[in-house]
Amino acid sequence: MFKICYFVPASHLEETKQAMFDAGAGKIGDYDSCAWQCEGQGQFRPLVGSNPFLGEKGKLETVKEFKVELVCDDELIVDALTALKRAHPYEEPAYEVYKLEYFS
Repeated sequence: MFKICYFVPASHLEETKQAMFDAGAGKIGDYDSCAWQCEGQGQFRPLVGSNPFLGEKGKLETVKEFKVELVCDDELIVDALTALKRAHPYEEPAYEVYKLEYFS
């Protein structure tokens, strides 16, 4: 099992979550569409060669974003990350993947 965390502007929050759910992520036992999210502020500066969804090259940009966390079975991780990248508006989405351990 993996945990995926990603950052997305508010405009694409539901679209990215749904893409991940459709790929099978966010399932815990007998529940699906499970996620945790919180609102925050992201910042970035598009560099030469970039094609930014938001902001202008060379200028620091801040934007309301959400951090979303959800789990994903091992066999679905590649599909889930592919779905995230397709649904996400940024050229290079920021995301993290953690391998989870089980304890009884």
